[in-house]
Amino acid sequence: MSVAKSIQENLHFLLAETATHLALLKDYLTLPTATIPMRLLDRQGYVENLKLSIHNHCLREMSSSDQDDKDYQLLRSIEVIASQLERIVELSRDAVMQSAHIQHRGMIKVKGFLAMINRVNNGLASIEPALSAKDTRQALKIGKVERHLDTAYQKQLKHYSRLLKKEKHPADRISLIMLAHIIEQMGNAMLRISEAIISASMGQHFSTDRYHAFNASVTELKTANDIGRLEFTPIAETKSGSAINALSSADEGSGYHAIFKDGRKRKLKEEKQRVKNWHDIFPGLAPKILAYQKQGDSAALLIEHLAGQTFEQILLDGSDKLLQQALNHLTRTLSQIWLETKTKKPVSAAYMKQLAKRMKDVYAIHPEFRQPAAIIGGVALPAFDDLLKQMQGLETGVKAPFSVYIHGDFNVDNIIFDPQEKRINFIDLHRSSHMDYLQDVSVFMVSNYRLQVFDPRVRQRIMDLCHAFYRFARAFAREQGDKGFEIRLAMGLIRSFATSPRFILDKSLSERMFSRATYLMERLLESESKPKHPFVVPVKEIFIG
Repeated sequence: MSVAKSIQENLHFLLAETATHLALLKDYLTLPTATIPMRLLDRQGYVENLKLSIHNHCLREMSSSDQDDKDYQLLRSIEVIASQLERIVELSRDAVMQSAHIQHRGMIKVKGFLAMINRVNNGLASIEPALSAKDTRQALKIGKVERHLDTAYQKQLKHYSRLLKKEKHPADRISLIMLAHIIEQMGNAMLRISEAIISASMGQHFSTDRYHAFNASVTELKTANDIGRLEFTPIAETKSGSAINALSSADEGSGYHAIFKDGRKRKLKEEKQRVKNWHDIFPGLAPKILAYQKQGDSAALLIEHLAGQTFEQILLDGSDKLLQQALNHLTRTLSQIWLETKTKKPVSAAYMKQLAKRMKDVYAIHPEFRQPAAIIGGVALPAFDDLLKQMQGLETGVKAPFSVYIHGDFNVDNIIFDPQEKRINFIDLHRSSHMDYLQDVSVFMVSNYRLQVFDPRVRQRIMDLCHAFYRFARAFAREQGDKGFEIRLAMGLIRSFATSPRFILDKSLSERMFSRATYLMERLLESESKPKHPFVVPVKEIFIG
C-alpha cells in the first residue's frame, strides 16, 4: 500500500486485536470463565488508541498537498476499516456480556455460534491482502460474510423462537436470540469493510450494488467497442442522489467513451424511459443509452458521451459570439420541439402546489424566511405563507392552452451545445413529460440567475441572456395566441425563485431570490384588482444584478 508505515502497522495490530477478541468470545461460549470478560474490558483502551492513531495519521496524510484523489480515497477507506474493526471488537464484548446472562449453558448451540464467528475470522484474514492489492474480488468475498451471517441468524431466530413457546427458561431463550443478533451485526461491519476496499481500488466511494452495476456496464462497453483498460473521472453528483462519472481509455488523449450514471433504481428507470420517449419524439436530441443495469434498489446507466460544452460553461467562460450562437441554436431547437410536440389539451403545471410542497425544505435551510405578517410605517406586509395561499386560489383554473413535451429540469447545466456540429443536446431527462412549456422557460431563467458568480461583467451577461430568453418565449406565446403567458410565467418564476434557496447557503443570494418571489406574488395579486391594466412580468426589475 502507498501509505505511511505507521498506518500499516497500526492497522495490522488492530486486525490482530480484533482476532484476539473473537478468539476470547469463542472461548467463553465453549467454556466460560470469569477472567474473559475482565480481559476484554482491560483491552478496550488499546483498541480505541489504535483506531484513533490510524485516524489521526490518515488525517495528516490527507492534509498533505501531494495526495491525489486515489490516495485520498485509500486513506478514507482505511479510516472506515479501522472504525468497523473497532465495531466488531465492541460486538465481541457485547456478545460475551449477553452470554453471561444465560443461566442454563446447555441450551447454547455452541457449534452454530462458533461457525458464525469463524466466518468473521476468515473475512478478517483477507482484509490486509485485499487492501494491499486493491483486490475487488477478495473484497466481494469479504462482503459475503454479511449474507452468510444473516442466513445463520435467521436459522437461530427461527429455532429459539419456536422453543420459546414450548420450554421453560424463556429469559435464556431471549438472551440466545439477542446473542445471535449481536454476532449477526458483525456481518454488517464486514460489508462496510468490503465496500471500503472496493472504494480504495476504484478511487471513489462504491457500495457493493454500485460496483456490480458498474462492472456489468463496463464489460458491456468494452465488448461492444474493443476497448482495453478503462479509467473514470467523477463529473458531478446530482441533487437526486445520482453520481456521474466519465469513462475513458487508459491511453492518454483517447477522450471519453461514455458517461456512467448510477443512483436509485426508480430515478434511473424513469430517465431511461424518458430518453426513449425523446428518441421517438425528437431523434438526436437526447444521448443514447448504451447499457442499463439494476442491482437491488440501485441501478446504473451507461450513456453516450456528448461532445461540446454545457450552456453554463459557455455562459461563464465562452466568447460573446459563442454564447449568441448557442442561444440561437437553443431557441431554434425549442421552437421545433414545441411545435412538433404541441397538443391541444390544456394543462396546468400547478406551480403554487409545487411551491407549497417544497417550502418545508426551504424553511429548514433558511428559517429566517418564515416571517409573520407585519406593519412597517403604516404599510402592511403579509407573511409569505399567506401570499402563497392567495396565489393558490388565483392559480385555480389557470391552464396553458396547449401542452408540449418539456425537459422538466431545464437547468443551464443540462443543456449541451456542440459548436462543431452546431447541435443542441439535452441531458438528465428523468422529469420529461407533456406539460406547460413555461415550466422549462422559468426554470432556465432562474437557473441562470442563481449562478453563484459575482463578477459584474459576468452578472450583466447573465441578465442579458435572461432578457433575451424572455423575449424569445414571449414571441412564441404571441404566435400561438397564448394570452395567459405573463401570468403563468410569473407563477413559474415565483416557484423557482422561492425553492432554489434550499440548495444555496449564500445568505445574500438566497434573500435576493426569495424577495423576488415575494415581489412577484404581490405584483400579481395586486394586478387582479386592476383588470384594465393586464399584468406583465417586470423582467427588467427582477433580472438585474
